[in-house]
Amino acid sequence: MKAYTLGLYEKSMPANLSWKEKLKAAKEAGFDFLEMSVDETDEKLKRLDMTLKERLELTELMKEIGIPIGTMCLSGHRKYPLGSHDPAVRERSLEIMDKAIELASDLGIRIIQLAGYDVYYEESDEETKQYFEENLKKAADMAARAGLVLGFETMETEFMNTVEKSMKYVNLISSVYLNVYPDIGNITNAAITYGTDVSEDLKLGKGRLAAMHLKETKPGIFREVPYGEGHVDFEKAVATAWELGVRKYVTEFWYTGNPSWQEDLSAANLKMSGILMKQE
Repeated sequence: MKAYTLGLYEKSMPANLSWKEKLKAAKEAGFDFLEMSVDETDEKLKRLDMTLKERLELTELMKEIGIPIGTMCLSGHRKYPLGSHDPAVRERSLEIMDKAIELASDLGIRIIQLAGYDVYYEESDEETKQYFEENLKKAADMAARAGLVLGFETMETEFMNTVEKSMKYVNLISSVYLNVYPDIGNITNAAITYGTDVSEDLKLGKGRLAAMHLKETKPGIFREVPYGEGHVDFEKAVATAWELGVRKYVTEFWYTGNPSWQEDLSAANLKMSGILMKQE
């Protein structure tokens, strides 16, 4: 048995593929699991209202294909943030959290990655931070009830773009079910901005790092940077994360219309598997 698992971000494939096609493509490219996206679009948020029949069918499909949906990237809170000034939006944010945990439990998903925003489309202030903390405690309690791990994604905004900033809230809430799921690309950009060290930032999350997103970035550019065209030192980042006990990783990149997208999946797996195998 391998000492690690390597997952594939769902948005690395054409959006119009069926679940069966996505699961098959991930397996054929050599990945161990698929990461489901529940973003702020109505289409993705509707997944939280899957019927019992749909959930059972998807579970059976995972067994049939032989690859699970192992993690969920829950970025729907970007539109409906936990810290919003609007009480109706905050209520919706908690509803999304509750439904996401229920869906994850039904599908066998182990980790939900949370977007590290108090607010996104509103102005952040002391009030939004207070609401964020209050509702984060409620979210952690929901996760505790289900026995499911939440992990902050280190984002592209000032509020939570480092492990150090994530750990502030992990320590405040103090729940074994709330941890950090860092995005190494975003951390690398933050390190350039602040003149800090990526590895030292990762070490501040020792014992609380649930998994890691392996994403390429450039200074000021956070999405759709092909592997090898950015500035992320994946070798060093993985070596540090491995030392800290991280054994679950996800290649995060986007399908942007390349007709040979299957080759992109295989190339990403080959690159990151090569780095991970050196750690064993």
